[in-house]
Amino acid sequence: MYEKDGEKYFVVDSHSHFWDASRENWKPGAEQFAKGWIDCFYGYHQLAPPETHWDYEHFLKVTPEDFERDMFEEGHVDYAVFQSTYLREWYTDGFNDIKQNAKLLERWGDRLIVNGRFDPRDGEAGLKQLREDAAQFQLKGVKLYTAEWNKGSRGWRLDDPEAHAFFEVCEELGIKNIHAHKGPTIWPLDKDAFSLDDVDHVATDHPDLNFIIEHAGIPRIDDFCYMAVQEPNVYAGLSVVIGALMHARPKFFAKVMGELMFWVGEDKMTFGGDYNIWTPKWQVEGFVDWQMPDDEAFTDYAKLTTASKKKMLGLNAAKLYDIPVPAELQLPTTAGEPMAPGEELVDNTAGARA
Repeated sequence: MYEKDGEKYFVVDSHSHFWDASRENWKPGAEQFAKGWIDCFYGYHQLAPPETHWDYEHFLKVTPEDFERDMFEEGHVDYAVFQSTYLREWYTDGFNDIKQNAKLLERWGDRLIVNGRFDPRDGEAGLKQLREDAAQFQLKGVKLYTAEWNKGSRGWRLDDPEAHAFFEVCEELGIKNIHAHKGPTIWPLDKDAFSLDDVDHVATDHPDLNFIIEHAGIPRIDDFCYMAVQEPNVYAGLSVVIGALMHARPKFFAKVMGELMFWVGEDKMTFGGDYNIWTPKWQVEGFVDWQMPDDEAFTDYAKLTTASKKKMLGLNAAKLYDIPVPAELQLPTTAGEPMAPGEELVDNTAGARA
């Protein structure tokens, strides 16, 4: 929990990791890709305030003690959601797979949720693994990485016919939260494999699933907003949006938040600190203090209220994941309760023009 000026904020970090990018885990023959990947992440790390920067060796692999301090002791996080990313083409034991993440459940199972993943290119074996993971870890969500390399393939689409069976299994098993990386690319992945063009198709076909589009499609923010406003079960994940832009690109951050507020609305945004690219402390504190600029270029964007920030920082994600929120920290929110087509557009634009 974070408290500022008498206001208390329940914080759910819905996009975090516990990765192993150590040199010992770089896959023989693919070392240049393993190194290039984590080097790109380390470049994103530099977009945070200088006083939060880590040295490279620490960045490669943190300890459970680091995680506890950075997230729960200093980071104001009440609950964290681990997003699994495998990358076994480059990392021998996986970059950030479900079993590695789940080891921390023994210590913080009351504050930590572990998400799985699937890749339709794995076929029947992948469906079997998804069922096994759901049974073992009581999955509430999955992370999808459509640009991941897999046996010579350099990407897939959410609307591929092979993916349909996996979404059906998610519906069957109650895995309702689908986190899809749709935003900045990371070398050596292909930028177009993170295109947003496949999101509305599957969101329409699977209305009982929540599609949390991580990084809100940036830099394709306009494409995302015009798509998300018509899909009641599409949400904007604010990971990278806050971490990469709030400090380093403040004017672009204001534009992105303004467009998201206008089109998507405060009830369909979720905070993600993207640990361990960045720590959550400075992001939570900075976002609570942040306000839309007063200069003329931003006058048609809505100001964020305290209630808006409480929703985005935790309450929306808490509802999506059935996380209990103390009564004194609750606010009314419609996250997870799709409105009638067109209703949100009217509400959001009215709020933006107020």
